[in-house]
Formats: sequence, C-alpha cells, structure tokens
Amino acid sequence: MVCSLRICAFLAILAIAMTVPGEAVVIRKTSPVTLPFARRLNFTGAANLLQHDQARAKALKTAALTRPGKFQKAPIVDVLATNTLSDYVAMVGVGSPPTEYALLIDTGSSNTWVGAGKAYVQTSTSIHTGNLVEVVYGSGFVMGEEFLDTVTLAPGLVITNQSLGAAIEDSGFDGVDGIIGIGPVDRTCGTLLPDATACIPTVTDNAFAQGLINAHQIGISFEPTTSVESTNGELSFGGIDESKFTGPLNFVPITSTPPASTFVGIDQSVTYGVANTPILPLSAGITDTGTTLLLFATEAFDAYLRITGAVFDAEVGLFRLTPDQFANLESLFFHIGDTTLEFTPNAQIFPRVLNTAIGGSPDFVYLITNDLGPASGEGFDFVDGMVFLERFYYVFDAANSQVGFATTPFTNATTN
Repeated sequence: MVCSLRICAFLAILAIAMTVPGEAVVIRKTSPVTLPFARRLNFTGAANLLQHDQARAKALKTAALTRPGKFQKAPIVDVLATNTLSDYVAMVGVGSPPTEYALLIDTGSSNTWVGAGKAYVQTSTSIHTGNLVEVVYGSGFVMGEEFLDTVTLAPGLVITNQSLGAAIEDSGFDGVDGIIGIGPVDRTCGTLLPDATACIPTVTDNAFAQGLINAHQIGISFEPTTSVESTNGELSFGGIDESKFTGPLNFVPITSTPPASTFVGIDQSVTYGVANTPILPLSAGITDTGTTLLLFATEAFDAYLRITGAVFDAEVGLFRLTPDQFANLESLFFHIGDTTLEFTPNAQIFPRVLNTAIGGSPDFVYLITNDLGPASGEGFDFVDGMVFLERFYYVFDAANSQVGFATTPFTNATTN
C-alpha cells in the first residue's frame, strides 16, 4: 500500500509504545529567570507582513471558534530575546547535551516544536511518545512526532520531560526553527493525535509544576528599535522584572468574551487625541507577540483613517502619512480596565530609517496600525501586536487568568 508522508509517519509512530518517566522533585528558585530574545527583519516587504498578520488573525479566530473540548467556552527566570520587525526569536536548547534552536515567541499559541530549519536531534533524554502533534497557524502549519525532552530556556531554567513536536512537515517558518508557545494551555487542546481531546502542558506549566519558578506567570519586556536585528527583549519566567517598567503594574482579567477568551485576551476601548474621539468601542480582542502590527476591526480602522488622512501605499502594503500629516498626528489612548495607556504619535509609525528596507520611500511616514478585516462585535475586534507591546511592560499571569500592563522608559520614546 502506498501512503503519503503524513499518513506513513502517523502509522509508524503509533506502533511505538509510549513511555512517560516519573516527575522530578525540584526545590523552587527564589527569583525570576530571564530569557533574552531578538527582533529580526526577515520579510521582503511590508505587504507580506500585513498579509501574514491578517491571515494569522483570521486563522486564530477560526481555530478558537471550531476547536473541540475546552475551547467551547517565584522565582522568575529571565530569558533574553531578539527583535525581528516581523518576529521575536529566542535561542532555546533541547536535549542533553542541548541542541540550540531559534524559536519564535508566541502568546497566541501554546505548543512548542522544532525542526522547521534545524532538524530535531535526539539525545539520551529524548522519549518518543508514539503520538503526533499537528498545529495550524495563520502563516502555516506543522505536523510532527511528539517527544518528551529536556528544554533549556536559561541556565536556571531546565525543564525535564517537556512535550514538544519534532517537525515532519511544516510550512511558513523560513528563517526560524519552530515556536515556543507561551499562551494559555487550552490552546494545545486538539493538537495531539490520536487523542484529539488531550491538552499538552506548556513550558510555563511544567516549569511551575517542577518547582523551577515560584509564580505561574511570564513578564515580557520589549523595546522599539531601528536596527534590522536587535536583542532588545526579555522574558521573565516566574514573575516580573521591576527594573523594566516605570509606572504601576495594573492587571485586568482575561476577557470572558469568546473567541478572544481562549487567548491572552482583554477588553479595551480606544480613543484618539485630546478630544477623545472614539475609535474602538469597548470590545474583546487579544494581545499577541506573534503578530507584528496593531490591528483594529474594519469600522474602527476606518475611523482612524478618516482622522489621520492616511492613504494606502500599494508598494509597501501599509498606510502612509505625509510629514505634515505626521506633525499633526495625536496619541491613541487605550482604555484597559481602570488604566489608560497612551500610544504616542511616534509609536504609531514604522521606524523611518528602515523605510527602504521594506521597499518604502524615505520621504513618507508609514503607519503600523492596519485593518484586522472583519466587522466589529464578533468577540475578536483587535490584535495588540508587538508594535504595541514594545511600548509597555506586559505580564501574562496564567495562575490568576489576568494580564498586566505598565509604562516603561520606552513608552514615550521617539525612536521611530
């Protein structure tokens, strides 16, 4: 019998017995563990970036509405990260001795997998479970074998028996090796085969369960940059890094409105300028490190365009202002719970020194706000992507189902 690569792989791994070792007992740390990450410019034009973000948002919303099961309704460990104008990437070790992989940091998904670029390397700590993992993203998909393995996020954060996918087939992840999913654990439900009802503990879940961190939360620090690649971010596993923010850290509950409620979703409204002109009424949407732009539902984005006078640039795929229009641009105000966050005019534009890198003109000012696509009122009316999160300290507190924001030294930066 002739079978496809996907079917043959599935049949082969089902024949292998699952082995799950006992859970290690670890004394909890007393401070957060940090993982640095980097931002890298890895797209050929902003038009591709917009298409990527819109496709991702559509796929996330569709998956949340159709997925079975639960989707129906410490110490801190700091990890450095690198900023990519399109993606934020962290270097993560897998196995013993560890093989290092460049993984996208994603709060919009929760599975961790490798093999898109560099192949998964089995070591003495690799345990083949006999399962498949399959995840569909807006920008692609992955199907792979499930392994339990040691994942090293930082010297003080070595997670044992972490479920991860080893890609057999994947699409849409050029330039990276996979994803480290740090969203809600429910995002993993339905991704494991043959038991499509099972959920897979995330790296944060396991770090907390194994006593490696004191708090079941992640603090995320980004900052704007004008470089093609810059290590300008940090994940703090197990707590917050108070050195990264300036104002009070205010929390709001994860929204109860589906489908945003299945993500790191919040309720917010948005106004423009000193006149408090309404842009987005109180709505549910998501915060997402896997999306680059700031996306509003069509009606809200149209209101923003009418005020700013921006016009579409087909060469770049973003809306643009003249220098005179930019001089008159006012702040957007994000009303989240009892907190109002000011998103300055400079925060609303693409870094001008990088205009030519996306095929744009150095004489124009390109907006980083764009159209989400669907009409408002559908429970998924905005995506606060990386360009928004770069201006604020951001905390996903999984234990208490809440999200925190604070101002930073970069909230009012004029970097762009």
